[in-house]
Amino acid sequence: MTTTTELAEFALSVEYDDLSGDVREALKKRVLDSVGIAVGAMGATPTEQVRETVTELEPDGPCRLWGTDRSASPVGAAMYNTALVRYLDFMDSFLAPGETPHPSDNVAGVLAVAEDRELSGAELLASIGVAYEVQGELAWNAPVRDRGWDHVTHTVISAAVSAGHARGLDREGLRNAVGIAGTAHNALRVTRTGGINEWKGVASANAARNAVYSVVLADNGMEGPVDLFEGQKGWKQIVSGEFEVDLDPGCGRVFDTMTKRYVAETYAQSAVGGVIELATEHDIQPEQVERIGLDTFAGAALIIGGGEGDRYEVTTKAQADHSLPYMLAAALIDREMTVASYAPERIRREDVQTLLRTVEVEEDPALTTQFENGFMPARIEVELADGTVHRVEREAFEGHPTRPASWEAIREKFESLTRERYDESRREAIVATVRELESHDVADLVTLLD
Repeated sequence: MTTTTELAEFALSVEYDDLSGDVREALKKRVLDSVGIAVGAMGATPTEQVRETVTELEPDGPCRLWGTDRSASPVGAAMYNTALVRYLDFMDSFLAPGETPHPSDNVAGVLAVAEDRELSGAELLASIGVAYEVQGELAWNAPVRDRGWDHVTHTVISAAVSAGHARGLDREGLRNAVGIAGTAHNALRVTRTGGINEWKGVASANAARNAVYSVVLADNGMEGPVDLFEGQKGWKQIVSGEFEVDLDPGCGRVFDTMTKRYVAETYAQSAVGGVIELATEHDIQPEQVERIGLDTFAGAALIIGGGEGDRYEVTTKAQADHSLPYMLAAALIDREMTVASYAPERIRREDVQTLLRTVEVEEDPALTTQFENGFMPARIEVELADGTVHRVEREAFEGHPTRPASWEAIREKFESLTRERYDESRREAIVATVRELESHDVADLVTLLD
């Protein structure tokens, strides 16, 4: 039976010295990936709205708000810094048959607590490992999407366990923190259905904030519903249904997490790569295209193909990065999918608005089976006005767990997102600090993020 006790005892069993070298390396990649994405999101309107809110409410605190000269409490820093990591939709994803959360949503909140507690980089990595393991096990064994809950319902629990680990809570403190977080902060799926708005990119920041707040409450003696999962009207009865987790102190679930190759929704990665390949190989021009056909798996068709709302009326970034028609059209025209693909003027241009309406998305049950067996399949056809049809089929992409991103690939992604803000020496310092994080204190990394 999954209980708050099981989660607490798992967290207390995780120590950096017991993590394998491969797990440590994978966790460092997640930190560098998250930091790079956060830098790329600095100055975006929604993240600025979060910053303004945090600084209005908190004039000071022990934790840096990344990219500013301001600081806040661990709670405020968790909110703002997580918004940076999440906003671009370039973050990592855990691939489970019924749920696809983003474990990197935990990183900034844990880092804020670690900064406040003046932890070492090794201690930080262990706490992040806790987050990835809990998030992955919940996604795999307790999917909540089809029951109407957003995946950040998992995040508030994983973030509470990992932040509690970083703060040094004991067994009862961890149980109380998870009980408070998991009882009080369950998020509705409406965030990602219908006409999507900017809350989509901020919901996980709110979950991280609530998790850290729950941890601080518990550390100050507040009791929580420690029968969160199994209790009457508890999480299993109302939110998830029955489930069991098998938490590994070695934190191997990090290996089941993909790194995004393109700035696009998780389920679009293989399809976007396939369209770019066809457009480049055959020099396809948008005015030649009669139809773009995509056969995909059930989750992609549901979430970004039109099953949960119109994906052809696209006027904002929040709508564009959750629209297969937009992403495939923009990828074919531009032969790339970057942050610039979501600039307002790019979204509104006639070429992409016309081409996206030629996109047809269909679920193929065979591809759904492939997805459930650990792949991310896509079958693309581009039909031209003269009758020519170009086809490509993919089962994964660079960054998928079957083709994990190398350190060099993560570094290149980091460079592409940060070079406009930081000079070469600063970028090198950040990379070097993360690469040898176990030899540094958390403060050594945070001071570089101004």
